[in-house]
Amino acid sequence: MADESSIKTISSREVYRNAWTRVREDVIERAGGVRGIYGVVEKDPACIVIPLEMTAEGEFLWLVEQFRYTVQGRYIEFPQGGWETADVIPEELARGELREETGLTVERMTLLGAHWIAYGVMRQKQFVFLAEGLTQGETDRDVEEADLTVRRVRVSEFEDMLMDGRVMDNCSAAAWGLYKVWRERQDR
Repeated sequence: MADESSIKTISSREVYRNAWTRVREDVIERAGGVRGIYGVVEKDPACIVIPLEMTAEGEFLWLVEQFRYTVQGRYIEFPQGGWETADVIPEELARGELREETGLTVERMTLLGAHWIAYGVMRQKQFVFLAEGLTQGETDRDVEEADLTVRRVRVSEFEDMLMDGRVMDNCSAAAWGLYKVWRERQDR
């Protein structure tokens, strides 16, 4: 693993900003003196929530489907998002995003870990939570989420969706992998 000094920042300038995103361009110098440019997208912390419901009929997950502008299509994923502020309490964010998007409130929220999202280009940490003890209520969606729909699916169907490409969100896939490892270790 390379140490932190293998790439030095020579200069940095912000080239774009809006309420959700900042973009900067850094002039860098690699070990050996070779210079280059890094474009970095910066976003405030986010969360992703695995809403798991265990019933006598089996295990179910709550998913959302919405239009994702950057890839021009509707996609299915776990509830996720951020509040456009760096000072956020991750569990409050997770509870809030879940309620906003699905209307679900939660008895137990377990932090499973955190991931960097697409860290080759972007600087954004995403906290991964397991939500259990779900109660259905009213949604409180942002205007950007007006087209969002909610699905309740069996765990086996979700895993089929991951394998056949109906779920293409890398954050949902990574969160599910983290959950599976966490659950396996709980059963030891």
